[in-house]
Amino acid sequence: MAGFSFDPKNYPASPGVYLMKNASGRIVYVGKAKSLRARLSSYFRGSDHTPKTRVLVSLIAAIDTLLTGSEKEALLLEASLIKKHKPRYNIVLRDDKSYVLFKLDKSSAYPRLSMTRRVAADGSTYYGPFTSAASARATWRELTRIFAIRKCSDASFANRARPCLYHHLGQCGAPCKGLVAPEDYAAVVRQVEAFLAGRSKELIVNLEKEMREASAGLQYERAAKLRDLIRAMRDTVEGQAAVLPGMGDLDALGYHVSERGLAASLVFVRQGRVLDRTNFYWPRLTGADVLEALSGLPAQFYGPGRFIPPRLIVPFALPDAAAIAEALAVHRGAPVKISAARGAKEKGLIEIANANAGEAARERERRLAADPASLLAVALHLSREAKRIETVDISHLGGGGVVAGQVVYEDGRLKTEDYRHYKLEAAEGSSDDYLALAAWAARRAASGEPWPDLVLIDGGRGQLAAVQRALDEAGAAGRFELAAIVKESHAASALEDAVYRPGRKNPLPLKPGSPELLFLQHLRDAAHRFALSRQRRSRKAAALQSRVLDIPGVGPKTARLLWDRFDSVEAMAKATAEDLASLGLGLERASRLAGKLAKILERGGESGEKPFVNKGFLPRTPSS
Repeated sequence: MAGFSFDPKNYPASPGVYLMKNASGRIVYVGKAKSLRARLSSYFRGSDHTPKTRVLVSLIAAIDTLLTGSEKEALLLEASLIKKHKPRYNIVLRDDKSYVLFKLDKSSAYPRLSMTRRVAADGSTYYGPFTSAASARATWRELTRIFAIRKCSDASFANRARPCLYHHLGQCGAPCKGLVAPEDYAAVVRQVEAFLAGRSKELIVNLEKEMREASAGLQYERAAKLRDLIRAMRDTVEGQAAVLPGMGDLDALGYHVSERGLAASLVFVRQGRVLDRTNFYWPRLTGADVLEALSGLPAQFYGPGRFIPPRLIVPFALPDAAAIAEALAVHRGAPVKISAARGAKEKGLIEIANANAGEAARERERRLAADPASLLAVALHLSREAKRIETVDISHLGGGGVVAGQVVYEDGRLKTEDYRHYKLEAAEGSSDDYLALAAWAARRAASGEPWPDLVLIDGGRGQLAAVQRALDEAGAAGRFELAAIVKESHAASALEDAVYRPGRKNPLPLKPGSPELLFLQHLRDAAHRFALSRQRRSRKAAALQSRVLDIPGVGPKTARLLWDRFDSVEAMAKATAEDLASLGLGLERASRLAGKLAKILERGGESGEKPFVNKGFLPRTPSS
């Protein structure tokens, strides 16, 4: 077992979490158990394990345990550790998004309807979630237009000097200036609650009654407002379809298994209406791993700050459902029930979730087929799909001006807005790529999320090892996977690109001209261009800065005045003589200096760089 000797006597028969580590000390698997001794023993007993389990056991070099007071606590801790470490052999729910909710702040005398992404025990009522922030914002605008409820923050509400524009548009009663009675505002809040809770029909009936009474009492202006309110509410409600009337809030879990992977879908039902849904996909996940993924989904998806409904309907009885329900109840602060679908209505809802999962699987597989990054998981033997790839290259001139250029590929395109360059003072003057890459790795680990799925290094085995060591020392080992691409001589007359992965002596067997290798080459080239352009820009800036001191009549004191006022030589050159004279230089001297600065900028701005020609393999992006 790869040098690991398992002795059950060394482990307690109590609940807890176990962390399996490889020879490098990386956490490769996190699990929970009612009895740690019994669960760990099962890995080393028998021979009917799945291929994944056999590979996992062969990698184990150490097992750490964390004891808990109950199975429920173990499950909570397991979910937290999986999210933190993202172990290679865990089925990780890659969904760190927080969804939009409507929040009605009941603690205020004049409650406000706002949008939030966090649930807090503050006495507020929450409605949602919405997976699309844009649709949630559009719904919020419509609701606040229909109901004259305040939109401003508590700080604005307390300090407003006059009613805002929304009051003049008839969309706010201006409680900030006392223009609406507290009881009238409370009535509006009750209407908002009824509408969001799904009691729109009952609310419309009551409003129609009030409209008729107002009309009979000759209060025509009030009757007209109620008529417009009823019309707006009906327009908003028409698009909603009740699927489980009277069943309250619940979520339904569905799934779809194909030859290429597993898709799951959570359908959100609020007050008997389908509100929204969210989908998940795991490539190459089939067989026994399907049950593990579906069982782990609730504990990983629902957590602190998430809206948790009182019921979760699942397609079949999940193992440890009672423990999962107890764990979710801790986050919700109220009981949670997890049960398999029963009856025609609940089974129909599961069918809707299954259909959503099937469509999600087909859509994801279409996208994977069109995205060259989808080929890397198999070609590079990655543990997961490479959704975000960061490629790094080092550039310097004779050991000076050392910079690292980092380009990002995500969602089928080079994501230029996420490009970064790092000035590496620690490697200045060394001409040592290993030292420079190690310095970059430490800086990248310190910068934190978003973590890439894959980091591609322009270099060979030595550069790869330098980055791996630096990440280990920075405590970022295992957060993402590494690969390196380098030109090597494989024939007397040609250089070919070789791709290396940690733990392999030989390069991966990627055929020249294959889509996978072409894709990696284009990423490497993009990083090279970006790093070179940043190094040249840095060198040019340093040259321009030195030229300021070379101007006759400009000494350290005048240069200091210029740099204190202006951020760059470009800004100095654009300054007028009057601007420079305001530094205390005198108008005649300032005029001479303005002309000299302009000439320096003209000479420094010359460039002989050739434009990059996109060969069509990658989507077109703005030039780096």
